[in-house]
Amino acid sequence: MQEFFEEVLVPSSLDGSLEPSLLFVPEKPEVLVVGLHTWSADRFNQVKPMFPFCRERGWALLLPEFRGPNLETNPRASEAGGSALARRDIVDAAEWVIRERFAARPATFLLGGSGGGHMSLMVAARERFSWTAVSSWCPITSIASWHGENAGYAPHIEALCGGSPMRSAEIDTQYRERSPIHYAAGLRSVRLQLAHGRHDASVPFSHSWRLAQELIGAEEFYPSIFDGTHELRMAEAFAFFDRSLRNAASAQLTG
Repeated sequence: MQEFFEEVLVPSSLDGSLEPSLLFVPEKPEVLVVGLHTWSADRFNQVKPMFPFCRERGWALLLPEFRGPNLETNPRASEAGGSALARRDIVDAAEWVIRERFAARPATFLLGGSGGGHMSLMVAARERFSWTAVSSWCPITSIASWHGENAGYAPHIEALCGGSPMRSAEIDTQYRERSPIHYAAGLRSVRLQLAHGRHDASVPFSHSWRLAQELIGAEEFYPSIFDGTHELRMAEAFAFFDRSLRNAASAQLTG
């Protein structure tokens, strides 16, 4: 499937570094999906699961790297994992694609699961960009909580934030600034699908449950705690995007 993609390098608007993304653009695209890789992966991670859904709809697919995997082996770990640089890489790449490859402003969807679910919430809450809809699956919403819940990931979390929680005020600031639960207010105006498996052994569903409590009353918030595990149900995510696209078209006709 990778033969359908090109690699593009987009300069960061924050530090000027050239950041890679994979890009599929069909003929005369009208919709862009921005797909985010999982916690331990890179831009190639979502080619196989996301590409068929975009190709059958004639939608463009952008897969940004956003500073690489959230692992201690990544020499740029502190720049990954919800940092301002990583968040901005995603928006910079989306804006570049829209500017360079679309004749008109497209409907734009943001999608991710696990670490990608975490980043989809961080970007939607903290960056200035108008998403048609956002779909976040099994996300980490509190990095500090997850540090104590999944010991296997603790060293990687510490590489992102500079150490373990409560070692210093500076480190605790990093944990807070990389956790969507602290920026729920920024999600209240977003058309957001939030889904989490009740039997998730990697990221407890309480992460999404606590965030949902902060978003009660938001008009376009669609939460679900489903009978499943640590998974992104791609067909359900794209069905949500299909409905969002129809709703957007209806609003344009009647508004």
